[in-house]
Amino acid sequence: MIRLIDDNDPKAFSLLKQLYPHSGNAFIIGITGSPGVGKSTLIDALIFEFRKRDRKIAVIAVDPTSPFSGGAILGDRLRMQRHAADEKVFIRSMASRGQKGGLSRATKDATIVLSAMGYEIIIIETVGAGQAEFDIASVAHSTGIVTIPGTGDGIQAVKAGILEIGDIFIVNKSDRPDAESSVLELKMMLSMRNFNTPGDRFEICPQTPKWAPIVVKTIAQNGTGVKELADTFLSHFDFMKKNTILDFKKKELERIYFNSLLKDLALEKIFLFMKESNDFKEALNKIESGSMDPITAAENVVNIMMARKKLRKT
Repeated sequence: MIRLIDDNDPKAFSLLKQLYPHSGNAFIIGITGSPGVGKSTLIDALIFEFRKRDRKIAVIAVDPTSPFSGGAILGDRLRMQRHAADEKVFIRSMASRGQKGGLSRATKDATIVLSAMGYEIIIIETVGAGQAEFDIASVAHSTGIVTIPGTGDGIQAVKAGILEIGDIFIVNKSDRPDAESSVLELKMMLSMRNFNTPGDRFEICPQTPKWAPIVVKTIAQNGTGVKELADTFLSHFDFMKKNTILDFKKKELERIYFNSLLKDLALEKIFLFMKESNDFKEALNKIESGSMDPITAAENVVNIMMARKKLRKT
């Protein structure tokens, strides 16, 4: 099913509609951060901790797509091979398809499939573009931001928007000398965080308790701090359930998914029109010959599309 989704097979859309009513029960965790911070190794250790609690785990590891070939290496799951024989662990690499936010719609669709299959925890590892990866907040219930000490500006990887979407901040490779100063810098930044941010759009009312972001130190390579991290993620999930934030958040994420589907389906129709339309080809020819500028040409093509739509209605 995920292969059909990844291949953009038309059958996948029909099957997703059938699966959707059976999804929605999984706890979706997003793990993001700059390249080289140890996200895959950390997830491998998290799988181990969650399996100790007898949870059924799925991982979607998103790899960057080549802008030239459209292909992806899909290599992150190589770091998680010790779980390959565990029937309660499913690991799948998927391509980002060039999405700047780190996730393609195929990744979002795959969570529906995995949730319907009864996976209790779904972990999504993003590409690792750092500050640009906001899309994870539109899929995950809980977002973990991974950083490491000793990278110059300790806050560089988690500035602005990426700081605001995080629920749990992980200082990995914390055996490095300046780990404590990185933790203190993060805590200082979080103490100044404006809580009028995307993370608080799930507030039911002013009296609803707010989750205070937590900073956790880990050494993924040997498992140090990973038990505490797993407990923190589960505590966040329990906190959302207890304070009725989870239901509200699910509805908001559903609305976001609906909007993204509308955009994607509309774009598919436009690209189909572009492929088949003589008006589109004529506009391209005018641009290439210099007889029309790209702005006017694009406006004309859109106007033609809208006019034809009105004609069909009449």
